[in-house]
Order: sequence, then C-alpha cells, then structure tokens
Amino acid sequence: MRRGAEILNFALLFVFLWFSFARADESEAAQDARLSDLIKRIKPSIVAVGTYYFNDVPKAAYLGTGFVIDNGKRLVTNYHVVLPVIEKKKTAYLRVFHTNFPDIGIKAGIVAVDEFHDLAILEHESDPLPSLTLGDSSSVREGYGVIFTGYPIGLVLGLNPTTHSGIVSGIAPLIKPSPTARIIDGDLIRHLNKPYDIFQIDASALPGNSGSPVILRNSGQVVGVINMVFVKDKKEHVLSVPTGITYAIPSDFIKALKKSIP
Repeated sequence: MRRGAEILNFALLFVFLWFSFARADESEAAQDARLSDLIKRIKPSIVAVGTYYFNDVPKAAYLGTGFVIDNGKRLVTNYHVVLPVIEKKKTAYLRVFHTNFPDIGIKAGIVAVDEFHDLAILEHESDPLPSLTLGDSSSVREGYGVIFTGYPIGLVLGLNPTTHSGIVSGIAPLIKPSPTARIIDGDLIRHLNKPYDIFQIDASALPGNSGSPVILRNSGQVVGVINMVFVKDKKEHVLSVPTGITYAIPSDFIKALKKSIP
C-alpha cells in the first residue's frame, strides 16, 4: 500500500513538472512572438539622418538615427547628430533616408533644438511615415524591459535598422552639461542648477545609435532617446571593446520641446 502511494505521488509530481515546463515554454514562445511583432511595427518608423550633396565624396553621408512622431512628417534625433550641418551652415543638405524614399533621401528642416538635453526635431518634405507614440518617461522604473532600434554602424547594412534589448538598469541625475554644450551661458548655468535624470540601459549601443528610440517592451511606447555610449578605452575602440552601458534622454523632454514649436 505504501509502495503504491509513493508511486502515485511520484507520478503526480512528474505530471505537475511536465505541465509547468510546458507552460513555461509556451510563455517564452508567446513573449518572443510579441517582441517580434513589436519590432516589426517599429521598424517602418525608423529613419537614417544624414546629408546629400552631389559634390561630396561619397555624395551621401550618415549622421545618426531618427524616429517619426506625431503626424508622420516630424522626427526626433539628437542635437549632436545635426550639429555638424548647423556649424558648417549646410542645413540645406540635410536629408532623411528611408526605404519609402529615393536613394538620395528627402530634404528635412530643423524645426526645434534643445542643446542642453541633446534633442532635435526635424520635419521632412515627403509623404507621412508611420509614427511612434511618446510615453510617460516619468513612470519608468529600474528593471523595466526596453528595446532600441537604429543604425549602430551606419548604413553598412543598408536601410535595415537593428534592434537591441535590455533593461533600465539605472536612473540617475546627469549633473554635467551635455558634451555638445560649447558655450556656458546664463540659460545653461540655470540648467546646471537643476540636474535631470537619465536612463542607463544594460545593452550595447554604438555611435550610430544616436537618436534611436528607447521603447518599453510591454507598451510599445517611446520613453527615451539614445544619446551616449560609455567608452572605457579610446573612442575608436568602441566597436571592438563595447561596454554594454548606454544612456538615454527621457521622452518627456521631447514633449517639452514640441511645445516650443509654433
């Protein structure tokens, strides 16, 4: 009798474990499917930001990543991405590259910049593209799962954006000014007295990811913009010696910048 009870208990335990593993496998498969669907939905909203000028060699030059918001004609990137064309007074050559656009890209204009938070909003001159939704970055907590999509090594792979996945591993104030801040003026000094929180992400971004949207895996909403990669050695070693530490500007600063547009 006792022997029979032991066999029954063992059989029940085996069945319980089998169903537990089966449910775990189904859960992982469902998560993979949701992530794949999310990436598929995001990619049409990702653009490459660069320049095109027929006298340049090569004619097209890549500057960074951007993503589409609002009505499908506006897009967000980093201020430091467009800074070279601003400094060289070549904004007329600014282009947005996308699979829906011609190879030479589509002209884009700069409609708003926030140097301190390293943000810029552009507007392209073609038909609207699918847009992403800006989420509430103030509700993000450490441990939240995120992805970011962009062109980490430029257009080496063509207009095929790449996605990286990780978690928000830290939220801490950025005390020093943005590396693009060249002039310490009165406005900047006032900003320095009010340091703002940035997100640290435990996934490896590369310089080409500048301007990539940081998206919550559970909602698909944009909560940040990649703007810095921690380099532990010389910057030319960023490809061969990645640190896995990436920083992003919260999306609430994009919302604030949008309000400055007439």
